[in-house]
Amino acid sequence: MADHALSDAEILRQIPPARAAEHSARKRGHRARTVRFDRAHARIVVELSSGVVFAFPVRSIPALRRATPGELAKVALSASGGGLRWAALDIDLSVAGLLLAAVDPAERVRHLAAEAGRATSEAKAAAARVNGAKGGRPRKSAARAAPTTRRKIAV
Repeated sequence: MADHALSDAEILRQIPPARAAEHSARKRGHRARTVRFDRAHARIVVELSSGVVFAFPVRSIPALRRATPGELAKVALSASGGGLRWAALDIDLSVAGLLLAAVDPAERVRHLAAEAGRATSEAKAAAARVNGAKGGRPRKSAARAAPTTRRKIAV
């Protein structure tokens, strides 16, 4: 692995865009604002900066299953709001990871694939122009279409 040290000037140059990206993520609601342990229902409740509230049962996280209610109550937010931390238990959980874990894996893949398909780049645009110059996407021919067979049923 190459050792690449950043200069002080490069670090200082990266700070304003990083702060702007963090501010934007917080405005869109992608950061946790509060977190608490709900003893009555044995779950962790998280409120996002968008006002969305979600909760997950402690038993759904193997690392938290043996923790006492007192230990679970000592949950804290990371400075960015992107993670939950139990210092005494040495456990860190990603808020985004928790949200993704709550969604069916097949649905998660479909959503991520749809997002990837919306991505644009100069390379993708250039490929579309080349394909368009060739006449676009080839039409399905009758020969390539899946054959349909009908069976006669004797009556």
